[in-house]
Amino acid sequence: MTHASTAPTLVVGLGCQRGCPVETLRALLDQTLSAHRIDPGQIKALASIDLKREEPGLLALAAQLDLPLTCFSSSQLAPYALQLSHRSQIAYERTGCYGVAESAALALAERLARSPAKLLVPRQKYAQATLALACSG
Repeated sequence: MTHASTAPTLVVGLGCQRGCPVETLRALLDQTLSAHRIDPGQIKALASIDLKREEPGLLALAAQLDLPLTCFSSSQLAPYALQLSHRSQIAYERTGCYGVAESAALALAERLARSPAKLLVPRQKYAQATLALACSG
C-alpha cells in the first residue's frame, strides 16, 4: 500500500488586511501547524480571495514556502458559506464572502483533490491575518 495516494491534500486558506507583513502570516502558519502537529511539507498550496492577488505578504509567503497561491472570486467562495465555522458580516461587506480563509481553503482543497473538502483547522486569527486549513482525500 502506498501512502502517496492516501495522503490528504492539505491547503492553507489565508485572509489578511492590506499591508500585512509576511512575518505575521508566517508566524500564524507556523504556530497553527505546530499546535496541530502538522508537518509543513504536507501543505500543497495556499489560497485566498482574488482581491488579495497582489498582496505582497501573501506573495512573499508563497515564495518562501515555494507553494502556489490560488485566488478565488467571491462568487466562487460564496457556496462554502454553510461550511464555515465563523461567518463574518464585515468580511461579507468588504469581500462578498463570509469568510475568506475558510472558504478559500475549502475551495482549493476540493479543486485539487476533486472531492469534497472539510476544515481541518477552523479560522485562526492573529494580528492582521486569518488562516484556516482544509483537507481533502
